[in-house]
Amino acid sequence: MNALLTLSATEITTNRLRLRKAHDADIDGLIELQTDPQVRAHLGGPRPRGVVEQYFDANGISAIADKPGTYVIADEETDQFIGTLVLDRRSADLPGHVTEEGGELELSYLLRRGRWGAGLAFEAATAMLRAAAGELPDQPVLAVTQTANERSLKLATRLGFQRMGTFEAYDAEQTLAVADLHSFKARSPMSGPR
Repeated sequence: MNALLTLSATEITTNRLRLRKAHDADIDGLIELQTDPQVRAHLGGPRPRGVVEQYFDANGISAIADKPGTYVIADEETDQFIGTLVLDRRSADLPGHVTEEGGELELSYLLRRGRWGAGLAFEAATAMLRAAAGELPDQPVLAVTQTANERSLKLATRLGFQRMGTFEAYDAEQTLAVADLHSFKARSPMSGPR
């Protein structure tokens, strides 16, 4: 696969959102995402709060902020934490690929439950994928989610991902969807990377 891992942009903005690197003020929101039963319903369930807090105590915010392709979704006006958005390489060790060598780009996201249903995940993902399409060579982008996660499947379809099939992982059926990265170039701009 491509030697360039993912996006180099440190910030991407839209009309309502700022995709940026995490900072210390985001820790409470990050802990909430990992411990909320509804947010993690299709991700193996909530993690114990003490374990998540210990992780951040030991590693600090750099555990998230330093990962390439990992962004916080924040409100454009208030900079309040809304969720996370990641465009990273899917490990070849995991099931669910469209190339023999694996390592395709994979889109994933988590939003605070109180921010669901307002189109924020669509807006953030569109902006990130458009920025990536402007910077990276054309290649497949994967979206993998539990088949039972109807909201996530609807978002993938709305973004333009095509369902390629299903496979079993983590004791549940997963759906693999794919889109060509450069299919996001044609989208009308809401703003752009900085």
